[in-house]
Amino acid sequence: MERRKFLTAGAGMAGILAAGAAPAVHAQQANLRWRLASSFPKALDTIYGGAEEFAKKVKELSGGKFEISVHAGGELMPPFGVVDGIQQGTVEMAHTAPYYFFGKDDTFALDCAVPFGLNSRQMTAWMFEGNGLKLFREFYAQYDIINFPLGNTGAQMGGWYRKPVKSLADIKGMKMRIGGFGGKVLSAIGGVPQNIPGGEIYQALEKGTIDATEWVGPYDDQKLGFYKVAKNYVYPAWWEGGPQLVLYVNSKAFAGLSAENKAIIEAASAWAHVDMQAKYDGRNPRALKELVGQGVKLQRMPKDVMEAAFKASQDLYADLSGKNPHWKKIYADFEAFRRDQNQWFRFSEMGFDSFMQAQKL
Repeated sequence: MERRKFLTAGAGMAGILAAGAAPAVHAQQANLRWRLASSFPKALDTIYGGAEEFAKKVKELSGGKFEISVHAGGELMPPFGVVDGIQQGTVEMAHTAPYYFFGKDDTFALDCAVPFGLNSRQMTAWMFEGNGLKLFREFYAQYDIINFPLGNTGAQMGGWYRKPVKSLADIKGMKMRIGGFGGKVLSAIGGVPQNIPGGEIYQALEKGTIDATEWVGPYDDQKLGFYKVAKNYVYPAWWEGGPQLVLYVNSKAFAGLSAENKAIIEAASAWAHVDMQAKYDGRNPRALKELVGQGVKLQRMPKDVMEAAFKASQDLYADLSGKNPHWKKIYADFEAFRRDQNQWFRFSEMGFDSFMQAQKL
């Protein structure tokens, strides 16, 4: 949806609620009961919780007339099966990370995160002020999906490693759980990517099936207990500068909604989008302190790893643009937006942040 329409819808909802007219409107509508399949485990109250926040807000805005039950990954379908579930009409909604589905089309990844892409604020700007939402509405039409941004974790940590990462040589042959598309670049610099759902990562790391894993950041990682079996915590995740989570809605189900319920979904997803980012930014600092207190060793990603990964990513994007028309169309817009955003952030955010982070507060 275009930004102007999105804002108009939100303003309309605010007017309805402020005027107290909602109950009269709701009385004319039949009760709705929808199901939402998540790709995440219930233990993660931030990323899984984003869908619960969304469902709660939908119920609140509809006066209880529109209820959505949220189901954890594996409950109704496999965590990576939600796109098929939406297409087949098994569920009306799903909440997921689009880059999980790069196997269907690499273009999915651009709706979440690609190596050396956008940070969280830039991603939201591209969606609502740039052409991101419009371009992906066109792309998802072939999958019978309507998409809504629903959450962002912010820049992620670069993961947990059994052994310290001192140089690019340490990446060679390393088996690492890395989400979706980023594994393509890891493979290009010598690593061995493993695509494992969040709820299965700890066991794989504990048993030595993998040598390293990435997930999100301190708050979620602490809950999953990775620090118990791998003490080296590296930063940043060059593959996820601002990964966006997305709400998928079956297009036929969405088309059958009243104008008010469509607006409610738009408003509730926007609410949950902001809420998730706030929770990660608010909870990660304390979790990081606690992890360090438990013996975790922080380490910056070696420069030669960053440089090799950056070059490999640019080569990959050029290759995809030459053979995938969907990728080429969306990435061209994404790339131009990223260039202008980085130029602006160099003067604004970076100038302020670099000074403030050098101070002893």
